[in-house]
Amino acid sequence: MTATPAITSEQLVQGLEDLPSLPAVVMELLGSIDQEDVDISVLARKVSADQALTAKTLRLANSSAFGLQVKATTIQQAMTYLGFQATRNLIMAAAMTGCFPSGRCPSFDDKAFWRLSIATAACARVLARHMRFNQDVAFTAGLLHGIGRLVLVTRYPEQYDAVLRERKRRDGDLLDTERAMLGVDHLLAGAALAEHWQFSGTMQQAIAFYHAPETPGAGFLATIVHVAHAVAHALDLAGDADELVPAVSSVAWTALGLPEETWLHVFRETELQFEEMTAILMA
Repeated sequence: MTATPAITSEQLVQGLEDLPSLPAVVMELLGSIDQEDVDISVLARKVSADQALTAKTLRLANSSAFGLQVKATTIQQAMTYLGFQATRNLIMAAAMTGCFPSGRCPSFDDKAFWRLSIATAACARVLARHMRFNQDVAFTAGLLHGIGRLVLVTRYPEQYDAVLRERKRRDGDLLDTERAMLGVDHLLAGAALAEHWQFSGTMQQAIAFYHAPETPGAGFLATIVHVAHAVAHALDLAGDADELVPAVSSVAWTALGLPEETWLHVFRETELQFEEMTAILMA
């Protein structure tokens, strides 16, 4: 294994400043997650100023996954029909999938990454509904669970390319290879970015612990994302020939406690929502 200079946690955090910034209105939406007194009409106007973001968000809002009876033609209508939180998460999804540069790291498949992220988001949303958990929060956590990989790809493209080549050569575990060659892993990078972008504590925990949801204090959202991530792999929705299905934590599986026939519905719904969302988000 070729030694690459280790990246310290401090360097990782300092490097977050150099990442692509999200549109200002998306940062404002992130900051509004825990606020009670948000002026929705002002935010709707700001989002509407970005035509590409508006078009993508409205296509998502009107997709069958959200089951609107009346078509939303403006952001304000989407917020009225779907609710502020749901619409905010769709705006974030539309912004996130377009804000990171692609093609900087030859061994990293940007399209497969986003396909897996969208599949995990779709499955997390379906699971959350069955568990009576907040579907919007689960969707966002599923979409962003692997965001740390984008941090590493964007900030350290050559080093991360070496990691991916080594992992493929040895058919090894991604996290182990990241730690051995970089000194940090994508969980740490993702949690650092989630804190930098001022995500809620619950979201930060889900991103940091989705690989090990049995960790004390990881939270139930980490459990949902962990299982959704495995289902997305099992259904082969990313279309990545080299990907292995990760082992599922027995603690997480038991915590969901869904009967076998429910799982068949979960798989089917995930596939349907995934196809529709991918067509919109990756257009």
